[in-house]
Amino acid sequence: MTPRPAIRAAGAVILRGDAPQQEFLAVHRPGLLDWSLPKGKLDAGEHVVTAAVRECDEETGYTPVLQAPLAALTYSVDSNPKVVSYWRARVRSDEGFTPDDEIDQIRWVPVAEAAALLTYPRDATVVAEAAGLPDTIPLVILRHTQAMKRAQFEGDVDDERPLTGKGRSQSKSLIPLLDAYGVTSVYASSARRCTETVKRFAKHVDGHVHHEPLLTEQGHHDKPTQAAARAVELALTREPLVLCTHRPVLPTVLESMAVALGVGLDDPRWSRAWDPKLPPGGFIVVHREFRDDAPVRVVGVEQHTLSDA
Repeated sequence: MTPRPAIRAAGAVILRGDAPQQEFLAVHRPGLLDWSLPKGKLDAGEHVVTAAVRECDEETGYTPVLQAPLAALTYSVDSNPKVVSYWRARVRSDEGFTPDDEIDQIRWVPVAEAAALLTYPRDATVVAEAAGLPDTIPLVILRHTQAMKRAQFEGDVDDERPLTGKGRSQSKSLIPLLDAYGVTSVYASSARRCTETVKRFAKHVDGHVHHEPLLTEQGHHDKPTQAAARAVELALTREPLVLCTHRPVLPTVLESMAVALGVGLDDPRWSRAWDPKLPPGGFIVVHREFRDDAPVRVVGVEQHTLSDA
């Protein structure tokens, strides 16, 4: 028999406060008579990151900002495999909880009481993992969305090559994904295809696009050392930011950032997600911990494409 495809779901461990008073948000499902974490199945074609934010909002009224990814849970539901992706999260906004047939109660619970309240031990394990991680600030490295092919472009300056119609649609689909991580600062190669990729998101957050001429293909070619240094500066910038650049520039950007952030690329925790072979619109999220008394530390790294559904 052909194995059944796994049911995909997403959610978050939403935390507030700090240890030892830290609390997490739990939900009660009257149909199952259980206490669990906010989560739910992906809609058809929905991105897993978008689903995590949507489900938290729908079930609790709290809109989360996603932080480091947590270990996915895999288990069976009515003999069907199910995979739930979770993130550590903080509250962005509170729209107010309204009970319904799916969720009739929500409760802020001390982390120390997770095992006593939650119906499933696996959920308590995820809460413990989330509580053991620090707050982080995201760094998103993004490859521009689909652009006109070089062979079809009739202009004299490659930096003026625009996005295709599909590329423009892809740039719109990036808005909720970048927003899910609380990104507020936008940097991009000054090439048109990069600035067009992120300009809609910049407008969404009432910001503007900071142009990076060193991180264009030509700027990187002409001044590779300076391009690498600029990548390091951005990696160490204490802002929730996105950098949009080009496929040929990504190896230099990622290698430079890895050194600056102390990421060992032979470490299996990071190596797969740090792969520069991103498709158009693909991105890497680096979750960085900033402390006044220590170097910047990477807590988690994840990689996504626009079709992660």
